[in-house]
Amino acid sequence: MDHQRLHNSRLMRVFFLGLGIMALLLAVAGIFLPMLPTTPFVLLAAACFARGSTHLHDRMLAHRVAGPIIREWQEHRSMPPGVKPWAFLLMGLSFGTSIALMESHWHRAMLAAIAVALAFFLWRVPVRKE
Repeated sequence: MDHQRLHNSRLMRVFFLGLGIMALLLAVAGIFLPMLPTTPFVLLAAACFARGSTHLHDRMLAHRVAGPIIREWQEHRSMPPGVKPWAFLLMGLSFGTSIALMESHWHRAMLAAIAVALAFFLWRVPVRKE
């Protein structure tokens, strides 16, 4: 990791550290909450830690699950081949289940709108050629 990316201002480093911790907590919550995505929050936390905490950024890169995801994004700005169909499948199952369990039409519509927005974002992420 290039440690020169650390922000020069102590106040901004504290801000990025706090934002990174919040993003990491949301990523952990996303493991258990079907409609909350995990990977984007992991990537956001890594980006924040790169600007706010060398130690935490290095720990994220060394993590057995999060590390490869972060390195893949940093190096290629893409998804590995074969991951996107799985992401669409899991997202469809997750949102489909959540929508089916909701009683309120308003909540169903809101979940459907979020699912469409996330699907559009996912569709736009390039797939790395092998």
